[in-house]
Amino acid sequence: MSKKYIVLDRDGVINVDLFDYVLKNEDFKFENGSLEAILKLYENDYEIIIATNQKCINLNLITADGIKQINDFWIGKVKEKGGDVLHVGVCPHRDEENCDCRKPKTGLLIAAEKKLNITLEGCYFIGDKLSDLECAIAHGCKPILVKTGYGTRTYESTFPEESLVFENLKSAVDWIVS
Repeated sequence: MSKKYIVLDRDGVINVDLFDYVLKNEDFKFENGSLEAILKLYENDYEIIIATNQKCINLNLITADGIKQINDFWIGKVKEKGGDVLHVGVCPHRDEENCDCRKPKTGLLIAAEKKLNITLEGCYFIGDKLSDLECAIAHGCKPILVKTGYGTRTYESTFPEESLVFENLKSAVDWIVS
């Protein structure tokens, strides 16, 4: 049986988006149902890849190690419940740096594929921003918009019509695994 992969954005999908930056563990709060959704993915043999823009690093608000500590914190909560996350890709760049890894560009996905020797083409990619959906489409993933975080704003604007739309990560995952 071939492995199933899924890509998730972090802020606004997994955790409550502060519309600022999560700069310490205490600021990280799971979106309603998102921890259960991650566990359900894991229990249904999905390998979970995180692709997150974190320009707060290059804005010198937090170090790359600080972001890693926050990711280790919430992934630790997932592991305590019996789940896991395969890979976390972080783009530290500001928009004007014009890197290849800042979504909507696909560098985070390409890096994950190379590191893990996998392909993400055809997998679901769940996000709350237009940049997530555009990244998904550009890489050949199936885009899913959730209405948490910036998702309601994205939904009320123009977004790719091939995107599936769900209220939150839990409802998206319930649909995916059914």
